[in-house]
Order: sequence, then structure tokens, then C-alpha cells
Amino acid sequence: MSTLRAMLVLGLLEAFGPLSMDLYLPHLPQLARSFDVPDPLAQATMSACMIGLGLGQLVTGPLSDRFGRRRPLAIGVAAFAVLSVGCALAPTIELLLAARFLQGLAGSAGIVISLAVARDLFTGVALSRMLSLLLVVSGTAPIVAPIVGGQLAYVMDWRGVFWVLGGIGVCLVVLVVVGLPETLEHAERHEGGLSVALAHASAALRDRLLVAVLLAGAAGGVAFFSYLSMSSFVMQEQFGLSPQAFSIVFAACALASIAGGQLSRALVPRLGPARMYLTGVTATLASTGVLLALAAADATAALIAGALVLFMLLAGIGGPNGSTLALARHGARAGTAAALLGMSTFLVGPVVAPLAAIGGATALTMATTMAIAAALAAAIAWFVVRPAARALRQDAGADVSTELSPSAGH
Repeated sequence: MSTLRAMLVLGLLEAFGPLSMDLYLPHLPQLARSFDVPDPLAQATMSACMIGLGLGQLVTGPLSDRFGRRRPLAIGVAAFAVLSVGCALAPTIELLLAARFLQGLAGSAGIVISLAVARDLFTGVALSRMLSLLLVVSGTAPIVAPIVGGQLAYVMDWRGVFWVLGGIGVCLVVLVVVGLPETLEHAERHEGGLSVALAHASAALRDRLLVAVLLAGAAGGVAFFSYLSMSSFVMQEQFGLSPQAFSIVFAACALASIAGGQLSRALVPRLGPARMYLTGVTATLASTGVLLALAAADATAALIAGALVLFMLLAGIGGPNGSTLALARHGARAGTAAALLGMSTFLVGPVVAPLAAIGGATALTMATTMAIAAALAAAIAWFVVRPAARALRQDAGADVSTELSPSAGH
């Protein structure tokens, strides 16, 4: 499988999360009015999907270690398409929340298995560069989706958006069947059932480096989801932007994330994944400090939007390198390791962010939540991830020791 083909296929599959969220972000205030519910409950439709995306990875990841990558992926994508229709037809907010949760469970296959496939094909610095390259494709979804969603607001309500998501799901099923070869050979799959899957999970969780990145990722997920779930309310209701204007701000943030990933791709051969990861996490913390200062000073919408763009730029530097460090020791059980890693990002943030917004989604609330979460992520990165990565490089018996060095992949 060529690098270009892998980038296109895996990038589109990784777009599941952004597509599930961003396409109907401009419709969130409308959805709240449609069901006559408060804003946090409308935000909870995003949380339900994100929680499903997190929990589902714990199932689809290990299944891909057992049955190969293609079969669980095709089933998950097909179920996503069907459940998108269920969301479109939901008559109550309660049924919509349930359908969104199930939609997330199904969509998790695209996120976790695409990462496992990348780990099947690449390691070390090469994997970090590949994950950064994937942002060119998967990162396009957050740029295009809110803009398209904003334009769709002219011709359809939020229900129509889920019909569109169902059609996208059908297209991705065809992509998996036609464009993705099996990357996990039969000899590398485990033949056991639940006990073997649990043994794989236990082995992954004994890896101090993976667990450290997992915890930092959970904190970083709170910062990201606070931005994702509150920004539409902040920009549209506090600052008075239209859905179309908000979609442009959101697209600029997504473009910044892509730029951050490509900056990482350019620098990681010289600096190495560990140093790039620490740089990204630390710089992300600094950007949330800028955002908090601006929000406390009642800054204009343009300045708040600029700080959010800076946040996404710097967050794009750390992400691919954190995944590279976490997956370093996990080859045949890459699906399980990727599931644990993804679960941490998708589960904590969707729970914390709506709770933080109970008193109202304001710029100050959003910035405070993001800053606290980013500070926790940076503390874990420096005091746990850094020494664990250093120990891994110094372990003469570790097969991955050279893969994590700055010169690897040249």
C-alpha cells in the first residue's frame, strides 16, 4: 500500500469524528430551540456521540487484532450510516441522545482501526510523519464540514444534516471495501477470545509510557472538547456571529491544526517524537493562557477567534507525536493500544465540558476550562511522559529504542 494511498484512505476514515461533530455544529442553537431544551442539553448530543466514539474503540480495536482490520471496519462504517438515519428521524431529545451514542459506537471503528493500520505500516519517526500527513486529509473535514454545515443551514434543518451524514457513511463503506487492503496478516492475529483480548489490554496498560500519554491525552481532550462544544455558542450567542461566519472561524481553526501537524512532520526527523510532543503540549498550554487573558479582559470576537486558531495550531504539533510514543511497543496489539489511547481522549472531555457550561457557555467559561485542562496535560507530559520516554530510549533491549531517535526514518 503506497504512502499516498494510505494517507488518502486512512485520512478519510479518521474524519469520522470531525464529520460526526462539525457538520452540524452551526445547527446546535437551532437544535436546542427545536426541542425547546437548554444549550447544555443540545451540547450533550455531541457528548453522547463522543462517549460512543470512546467506548466503541474498546470493542472495535481489540476485534481488529482478532479478525483483521477490514471486516470490523466495514461493519462499523455501515452501522454508522444506518444510525445517522436514526438520528435524523429521532422525535425527542432523549432518542436523539441514544441514537448519537450508538452512532459514536459504530463510528469508532474508523478512528481506532485507521490508527492501527497506520501502526501496521509504519513505526517510529516514520509513523509520526505519517500521522502528521494524515492531518492533511482528516483535517480537511473540520474545515469543510462547518462551512458546508453553515450553507446547509440555508436549505435544511439539523435533521437534514444527519441524512447527509448517512450518505457519507455509505460512500465510506465503498471506500473500505474497494480501497483498503488487509494490513494485519493471519499469523499476527490472536486466536483467543475475551481472555486474550483482556491479556492484550493488560499488557498495554503495563506500559508506563502508553498510560502516561493516555492520561495527558484525557486532559488534552477536555481542552479540545471544551473548545469544540462551547465555541458555537460563544461566537454566535455571545458575540452575535451568524452560522456562516462561525463556520469560517471554525474552518480557520481546523486549517491551523493541519499547519501544526505539517510543522511537526518537518521538524520531527531532527528533534524526535518525544521532544516534539513536549514542545506541542507546552505551547498549547501557553495558548490557553492567552485565551484566558483575552476572555477575562472582555476582548473582541476577532481576538478570541485568533486565540482559538493559535490553540489549534499548537495542539496539532503534539498530537501525532503522542500517538507515536504510546504505540511504540505495540505491534500486533496495535488495535487494543490505539483503542485505549483513543478512549481517553473521547470519554473524559465530553463529560467535563457540558458540566463546565451548566452556568452558560461564555468565552470566560470556555477559556478557563481549556486552561486548567491544558495545564494538567502539560504537567503529566513533563513529569510522567518525559521520564518514561527517556527510559524507553535508554533501554538497550527495547526494539523501539532507535525508532524514537531523531535520526530515525531518514
